[in-house]
Amino acid sequence: GFMARAMVQATLPHRAVAGNEFERRNGNYSLSIMAPSAIGLPYGTIPRLLLAWLTTEAVKTKSRELELGNSLSGFMAELDMMPTGGRWGSITRLKDQSRRLFSSSITAVYENGPGFAVINQAVADKAQFWWDNKHPEQAGLWKSTVTLSENFFNEVIDRPVPIDMRAIRALKKSPMALDIYTWLTYRASYLKRPTVIPWSSLALQFGSNYAELRNFKTAFMAELKKVVLVYGQVQVEATEHGLIVKPSLTHISKKGSA
Repeated sequence: GFMARAMVQATLPHRAVAGNEFERRNGNYSLSIMAPSAIGLPYGTIPRLLLAWLTTEAVKTKSRELELGNSLSGFMAELDMMPTGGRWGSITRLKDQSRRLFSSSITAVYENGPGFAVINQAVADKAQFWWDNKHPEQAGLWKSTVTLSENFFNEVIDRPVPIDMRAIRALKKSPMALDIYTWLTYRASYLKRPTVIPWSSLALQFGSNYAELRNFKTAFMAELKKVVLVYGQVQVEATEHGLIVKPSLTHISKKGSA
């Protein structure tokens, strides 16, 4: 599978946050997400599963318009989700997070000395979910589709990050573990020498909602252990000052992802 590079370098909220604007920073790169206040920001694992599916389909089909399948249960199976009803069921959460993701606007800012670049985009120009919550096995009267925005589609097609969907399924209960996994396999694709990334920088990238740096470090290390179990090729070392990331094999070879 694949993930959009812009969503790997900086990521979505891990849990619900107050307000309708969120920012993550990774060095000279920052990602800001704005959502309608009546709908709210996307968060958690479901938007990440959606982004992985959308990116993979776009790369495979080379099309901006993606069909989500005949039935809700069929599409949820693609995301490795079991359809369950009720207020807190997976069907309700999927539709809620889909609405949040596709209603949001994203601003990516790259700074380089006195220069900068700003890219404004939405994930989709149009999203249509016509399935019946009460009958997830039943085909909808109309096709459920997502039409990716031109900017997001071009970002996806240009330089998608290869990922192993088995790893995504194994880590799907933890948004931070998903973020660490996609980031590490992306870094491994271009890293030439061991690099120390300070804990304060990692906190801005992966856990800006932690009040204390030590709390973030504890949470990060717990999730990193899960990632190393599924991505055994990665070479990392935790120190007092930060995480040392060493040149490693990517989880999916460039030949295998072609």
